[in-house]
Amino acid sequence: MPDSIDHVLIACADPDVAAEAVEAQLGLRATGSGRHAALGTFNRLIWLGNSFIELIGIEARKLAEASWVGRPVVQAADAGGGFATWAAATQRIRAEVPELLTQGSDLSEPIPGERIRPDGRIVRWTLAAAPVLGVFEPPFLIEHDLDAAEWSPAEQAERAAERHPIGGPVRFETLELPAPDLPQVTRRYLRTVGIGPFRPSLAGRGARDATVGPHTIRFVPSLAPGWPIASLHLRVIDSTLAPGTVLRDLDLLGCRWRIRAG
Repeated sequence: MPDSIDHVLIACADPDVAAEAVEAQLGLRATGSGRHAALGTFNRLIWLGNSFIELIGIEARKLAEASWVGRPVVQAADAGGGFATWAAATQRIRAEVPELLTQGSDLSEPIPGERIRPDGRIVRWTLAAAPVLGVFEPPFLIEHDLDAAEWSPAEQAERAAERHPIGGPVRFETLELPAPDLPQVTRRYLRTVGIGPFRPSLAGRGARDATVGPHTIRFVPSLAPGWPIASLHLRVIDSTLAPGTVLRDLDLLGCRWRIRAG
């Protein structure tokens, strides 16, 4: 089973403009960026400890349409932007994928990937993805190269202490998604990437939760018209406010953002 939510991809027309809006309205600062030269996309990153939110845009549409990650981004962008897909982190991808394949997963064999930062340093990883990624599909698996950029012990420690303008370090808590057919979606998650079983959620509404390391994946079976595709539940640690205090609860970039002290 994966170790955590690695990152959530939010498609937007211009990641730089989106980053400014997120900082102004949510108090979350994007400090990372880079280009996927072979995939036709570019991004800004909002770090939440070792998890992050990727504001991702299309740099070369034809390349993006032909790439594994570009396709769901193009699809989300063409729908007005918003949640495109997400990644689950693992520290044993080359052992985990064969295990999942024996259980009926359609993940690819692990493949290498990289991103070039503006300072020229290269971030490297290994990933495995199903043939189709998207809003209602399971995530892809990713294992970061701890010897490449962004994943040294010092860089991880720096991220852990990073204070966002909202008032302290911020962490992911729950990723909440719709499920038009909840039994089918949860079965596919378990078969494809080993996330599950799902249990009744304390959030009610017929929702189901699964634990992924320190994080929760939540599916809601029915949503009101116009409800955002994804809700991102975040937590400000070391806040001077009482735990549970709601700091932000608003719609932005096609998602619902719920940030509390805790």
